[in-house]
Amino acid sequence: MTVINPLYGWQVDLDSIAFVGEDLQRPECILAEADGSLWTADARGGVMHIAPNGEQRLIAQQANSGLDNDASSRLMGGTLPNGLAFDADGNIIIANFGTDALERMTREGESELLYDQMNGKPLGKMNFCLCDSQNRIWFTVTTREEPWIKSINNKTADGYVGLIDDNGIQIIADNFVGTNEIRFDKNEEWLYVVETNARRISRIKISEDDTVTAREIYGPEDLGGFPDGFAFDSYGNLWITLILTEKLIALTPDGEVLTLLDDGKPEQLAIYEQHYRDSTVTPELMGTCKGELAPMMASLTFGGPDLKTVYLGSLMGSTLPYFRSPVAGLPMSHWKK
Repeated sequence: MTVINPLYGWQVDLDSIAFVGEDLQRPECILAEADGSLWTADARGGVMHIAPNGEQRLIAQQANSGLDNDASSRLMGGTLPNGLAFDADGNIIIANFGTDALERMTREGESELLYDQMNGKPLGKMNFCLCDSQNRIWFTVTTREEPWIKSINNKTADGYVGLIDDNGIQIIADNFVGTNEIRFDKNEEWLYVVETNARRISRIKISEDDTVTAREIYGPEDLGGFPDGFAFDSYGNLWITLILTEKLIALTPDGEVLTLLDDGKPEQLAIYEQHYRDSTVTPELMGTCKGELAPMMASLTFGGPDLKTVYLGSLMGSTLPYFRSPVAGLPMSHWKK
């Protein structure tokens, strides 16, 4: 029996989009729990917990007044909690894009530094983190260039994927172009890697002794935009946000790219892409491309009791847009019914 991909012919109904949360600051990454709780990264130095009834509570590592609402501040300044993950005890692992560190924070705000160096050298521009079913921490570093914006203009292939386990910290795979989010497939056989500045998704197969046995580009060599966040649904589609392009697309198991939502500004994007080709990108120029729904669209998360509610994170938004999907997301390792 042939199963028809539920995303064929489907797009997000703009009239169906609702919003949750208010006065959020740089809600780049979102964690969802089965009871409806949401946790978003917050530039005031921690996370915002949004309860199922909508009540909000800022859980901060340290006192921080937050950021100005401009692209340079949202991309370059202060402590910038970016990627988030739950460990097996429910603590929050934070990939801090501002402090270039990997941190752990309890749900009450007690924070500890896990790593900011490896072999006596800075880790680089920390971006994202992920806990697998063995409670190991995987993380990404976008670049080791300073300031990191140089890596966009230079298309620098110095990003990497790292691992923290009982043996300490190590680099698993190197030479990515703007490493961003990572996700495992259902069986944790392949690790998928966003290469934002190469405009593509790669994947690596990792053996039991943590060596890479295969590495390849997954899908098109150029997605037509700059991928940032992504997540699998239960059918095998890979949902991908294109930051600056301000689109939500899906890459099907057959390699077809479907546009699910378009909130972009074509004229501003054309100007940006010319600067990208000319290697003259600035944070201010990036900010001109922001959309209206999730300005500088960054991450996406499947939530709700049935994992069919899609939440969109952003770098410059103050709330979270959400909508219903025709297919459920792939459960994360922390998901408990």
